[in-house]
Amino acid sequence: MRGHHEQTRAAYDGVVELYASMFDDRLETQPFARHMIGAFAELVHGTGNRRVADVGCGPGHLTSLLQDLGLDAFGLDLSPAMIEHARRARPALRFDEARMESLPIEDGALGGLLAHYSTIHTPPAALPALLAEQVRVLAPGGLLLVSFFGTRGPEPVRFDHKVTPAYSWPAERMTELLTGAGLATVAQLLHDPASERGFLDAHVLARRP
Repeated sequence: MRGHHEQTRAAYDGVVELYASMFDDRLETQPFARHMIGAFAELVHGTGNRRVADVGCGPGHLTSLLQDLGLDAFGLDLSPAMIEHARRARPALRFDEARMESLPIEDGALGGLLAHYSTIHTPPAALPALLAEQVRVLAPGGLLLVSFFGTRGPEPVRFDHKVTPAYSWPAERMTELLTGAGLATVAQLLHDPASERGFLDAHVLARRP
């Protein structure tokens, strides 16, 4: 696992400016993702706890969006170069370096957690522990929105992501993992891909009871 983290960190450190230029306005062409994030934000408001973490925040574009939607948002990322870029680009927001498997957040502190294509590089065997850590930091009633590449097959599929190897998941399997981590599914959305990879774009919104 140490090799996996180091590989992912180094890969994203090396593409910061290109990645930021590609994704800063990406949601303008992704209405389904945009509206799922909007629904997530509205439901988080309803919990009365507006504190939200954007885990795997990259250059911070979605952290900024969450803030614009009225949430108290901060970003966390494995890549120090991504965090440095996010701090320069959005100095009014908080960004910290952290691993998703060990979040620097107290138990039950958050009204919401956004994992927008940030779990895709995690090997399947390690994903249950990562999800358990995300559940740990959610308050009762808190929301998790996880977005990922979906596959129609029965098992996760490893593929050559443009930055570093990644995995696509059957939506049903991801939902089972979220249930196993102690969450109740609120909504699930699958739609045609916005890329040439051929995977579905998948979004699962779940709540901690």
